[in-house]
Amino acid sequence: MPALTDLVREELSAPVDPRVAAMAAAIAAEYPGSARAVLFYGSCLRESELDGLMLDFYLIVSDYGDAYPKRWMAVANRLIPPNVFPFQHAGLIAKYAVLSEADFHRLNSAETRNVSVWARFAQPSRLVWAVDDTAQERAIAAVSRAAPTLLAAAGQIDGEELLDWWRRAFSLTYSVELRAERSGRAQSVVDAEPDRYRRFGEAAAAVLPASAASSGGWARRRIEGKLLSIVRLAKASLTYAGGIDYLAWKINRHAGTKIEIKPWQRRWPLVAALTLVPRLVRGGAIR
Repeated sequence: MPALTDLVREELSAPVDPRVAAMAAAIAAEYPGSARAVLFYGSCLRESELDGLMLDFYLIVSDYGDAYPKRWMAVANRLIPPNVFPFQHAGLIAKYAVLSEADFHRLNSAETRNVSVWARFAQPSRLVWAVDDTAQERAIAAVSRAAPTLLAAAGQIDGEELLDWWRRAFSLTYSVELRAERSGRAQSVVDAEPDRYRRFGEAAAAVLPASAASSGGWARRRIEGKLLSIVRLAKASLTYAGGIDYLAWKINRHAGTKIEIKPWQRRWPLVAALTLVPRLVRGGAIR
């Protein structure tokens, strides 16, 4: 059975659309001297037609202080990681999240109850740009921590089939954050690539500690996760140009709603985010 790191290395190095690689390089070029790696992830990995879609990237930097000319941006990234920014290149649109190498390593592990990074990187991703071999190896090492962290957090149930373990684990993580996806998302993620999840699951299970047999702490994760999601949305209204429009676009796309942002909400995005989210939760558009 291949080692988990070998599987991660192979997956991260899989080819991508040349336009994705070009956009990753363009994102890195915005951070000269601090950009270390750029990873591509999300549903667009499975799409052959990228026009009109929002591509998702993580930019890994050496240090927040080196990445930003404004100190408050570095402080915001350090206190409530990540910062998220919109980006356009060669006719495509994207958003990218910024994490330091240290935070990327930490947030892919059980050192944090925050699911947002390890839940995402337990899924397929691509390393589309790295400044050097050291940055590449550090990214591989960090991503290799994600799948064991996810499965251990869910805990293994006696007699549970491997793919069902993955489905239950993703379902738990989706319950922690404010999500706009329709029900059944956890199953569709696994069912899109069952062979991949079998291989990664077997390799991840081989390195799990004995404590993975039991799970807990999800009630606390849900409370903290929902609150953190709201705080991040509020922060994005300050750091993400057009963030309130992106929020509406994402919810409409995943939940089938028809939210239209009013002019006052664009003028006061922080207030709009804080008032919009509770209404959407009550209405069931996000959970």
